[in-house]
Amino acid sequence: MAKQKGFSLIELLIVVAIILIIASIAIPNLLRARIAANESSAVSSIRTINTAQVTYQSAYPTFGYANALSQLGPGGPGSVCPASGPTQTNSCLIDSVLANATSGGTAKSGYYFGLAAAAGAGTTLITQYTVGTVPASFNNTGVRDFCSNEDVVIMFAPGASGATPVGIGGCVQPAYLPLQ
Repeated sequence: MAKQKGFSLIELLIVVAIILIIASIAIPNLLRARIAANESSAVSSIRTINTAQVTYQSAYPTFGYANALSQLGPGGPGSVCPASGPTQTNSCLIDSVLANATSGGTAKSGYYFGLAAAAGAGTTLITQYTVGTVPASFNNTGVRDFCSNEDVVIMFAPGASGATPVGIGGCVQPAYLPLQ
């Protein structure tokens, strides 16, 4: 009897089973790593927005803080800062991707952002703001919501499907806890 060349069906099934076992261990870890990276990017973006708000307030002291993300950016999606320079409407302090990562637009690193602002009592000067972020696809791009106020302390809370970024007065304990 001649010796057969190649692999038997049993050998191939064993190799396929081993590959499936390895994949079942590796894929959830990969997804968790992607969620952690998205959350880290969201926190970094909130820090960037906080810095932009302080800069905006210094540049436009008669207005106060910006009352929309679009005021901190260069304009619509894909825009760059105009050659004439920044204005109060488009201050070019954050990039176009972040400025337009609102729930009606395209997410940035799997997160949507929102900015709410309010004037002080008896004045038109914007003295308060809250920036918040939520996962674009809960449990897929992120599992926590983040926010910050004019005190620039970044807070977090467990996310939920269909959540929207928190508004003025919503970024407080016990609902949100300081990020360590």
